[in-house]
Amino acid sequence: MSPLNVIPAYNEELYLPATLDALIKASALLKTRTGKSVEIIVVDNQSADQTASVAVLHGARVVSEATHNIAKVRNTGAGTATGDVLVFVDADTIVPELLLVRICNALSDTNVDGGAFDTLYRPRRIMLRMYLGLWRLFGRFFRMAQGPTQFARREVFAALGGYHEHLYMGEDVDFYWRLKKFAEQRGKKAHLIRDLRVVPSTRRFDRWPLWRTLVWTNPLWITMFQRRSSMWSGWYSNTLR
Repeated sequence: MSPLNVIPAYNEELYLPATLDALIKASALLKTRTGKSVEIIVVDNQSADQTASVAVLHGARVVSEATHNIAKVRNTGAGTATGDVLVFVDADTIVPELLLVRICNALSDTNVDGGAFDTLYRPRRIMLRMYLGLWRLFGRFFRMAQGPTQFARREVFAALGGYHEHLYMGEDVDFYWRLKKFAEQRGKKAHLIRDLRVVPSTRRFDRWPLWRTLVWTNPLWITMFQRRSSMWSGWYSNTLR
């Protein structure tokens, strides 16, 4: 199998280099151990900065998507891919060097349709660390997996119709739930890798007032408004440096 990394990016010139450097290391390790090559695609979501140039300088292939909808951006990247394994990584997420090796190991089991990696958030404020820790426990109880790093076999991704583009928030959780259900219906499984965690940026949580984080990450709030793009313009469109 040939993995492919899809990275949605909007004005990410400051964070994207570290993400790409980590993926390049993971790709090199995979090549050394298995001989498999990796393609990295950055989907530039009409950035006003040097996101595309940064991606090219790191050897990534750049495609464009005008619609500011994270699900659409992910799907656009998947649609231009050539590999038979799709790996979705957020542009401000640092992955461990073993990431791609572990994905290939997981998918060597034909009963695994895809999966995700657990997250390690490192916000500055202790209260936020506690809150995000509770969120992690909440996710484990409800069998959720967020989207900083998710993966799926290409044919499974296609069968699921990719990420639901009518969702403007929580599309990653929705995808993982559908992935698990689809796999279970066929006697297979989705694999959540917990012992190797990715590290997303906590820039939003570090810079927002606490009340804003508590509201915008509240499951009830997300469920009520995840189909309304206007409610999430400050999450995706207003870039935090």
